Amino acid sequence: MTFEERFDWRLFFIMLALFTISCVAIYSAIQTNQYSDNFVLRQIMWYILGSMIIAGMLMIEPIQYKGLSWYLYGAGTLMLAMLVVAPSSIAPVINGQKSWFLLPGIGSIQPSEFMKIFTILVLSRVIVNHNKSNQFKTTKTDFYLLLKIMGVTGLPVLLIMQQPDFGTALVFLGIMSGMIIVAGITWKLILPIYGVIGAVGGSVLYLVIQAPEILREYLGIKEYQLGRIYAWLEPYKYQSGDGYHLIKSLQAIGSGMLTGKGFGDGEVYIPESHTDFIFAVIGEEFGFVGSCLVILVFFLLIYHLIQLAIRANYSFSAYVCVGVVSMITFHVFQNIGMTVQLLPITGIPLPFISYGGSSLLANLMAIGLAFAVHFHQREFMFGDNNLQD
Repeated sequence: MTFEERFDWRLFFIMLALFTISCVAIYSAIQTNQYSDNFVLRQIMWYILGSMIIAGMLMIEPIQYKGLSWYLYGAGTLMLAMLVVAPSSIAPVINGQKSWFLLPGIGSIQPSEFMKIFTILVLSRVIVNHNKSNQFKTTKTDFYLLLKIMGVTGLPVLLIMQQPDFGTALVFLGIMSGMIIVAGITWKLILPIYGVIGAVGGSVLYLVIQAPEILREYLGIKEYQLGRIYAWLEPYKYQSGDGYHLIKSLQAIGSGMLTGKGFGDGEVYIPESHTDFIFAVIGEEFGFVGSCLVILVFFLLIYHLIQLAIRANYSFSAYVCVGVVSMITFHVFQNIGMTVQLLPITGIPLPFISYGGSSLLANLMAIGLAFAVHFHQREFMFGDNNLQD
């Protein structure tokens, strides 16, 4: 088959739509004259670099990614560990978090963003190998698989919490949850675990409201983290502090009404709106209709990735696609949810649209895996799947 026949053109056009939306939204966001840098040009440069990475990833077969997975995971874990002990000259504390390395001539790089991709690869490999060696499944073998998945995810989460970056840690838990659901583990184990997680989450929220001193003393929760919860529940009570961004976001989205105020006609000032609150800019200028169109593009992306997972005849590829779907879905739901007060503010960007080099490159790497899955799919159409696993 020719390159044109093997290339995933549907995914290409979906990504082209997200690229266009990103550039338009960022250009509008920086018209407030609060920035001296041209973030649109920077975003285009990151997209170009990401496209080059995707082109390289396209040439690598999924079975080779499986072989590289533990090496990449190890390198990512090492970077996260180095970040914890690195001096402030190369790993400065920004907004209370030590999450970035400063590279001369390049800028900042956030290792946790790339670790998401490495974790997806290793989780896919662990699930495939476990299921292959335990074809006669029992509750005991499922429990071992559950421990493996939690162990692989838990290590980077623990290191990320040292930064501390609770929002990014939640993304890893979202990835883990999606992988557990499709790993073939019996629901006799899954339901109680998720029930316990729900109970713990509810208890923590209760303690935040009623007894925050317990969380500060025994769990090491920072005051600013508690402030985000309070600002989420009662933003107007904290409008001079943690609730400021949420109030402005609600005002922007609400004032956009059905069709918006028009491109470049935004009136509500939101600091750093080109990053985490880019959806508020879209909601104000393009209204409910424009916001729904953006959500529709994300729906098409997620639907297409699910179809790739279903059609994959190499089980490792299928699990990789599920991991990518879990990551993107969590990002979209959390980011849009926090701009409309559905969820607390966590600082998670809107994938492919918010400005951010590390985040965008990591997300494009995830899409690169999807491109590779589709590109090499037909080579194994009549092969023995067991040989590939």
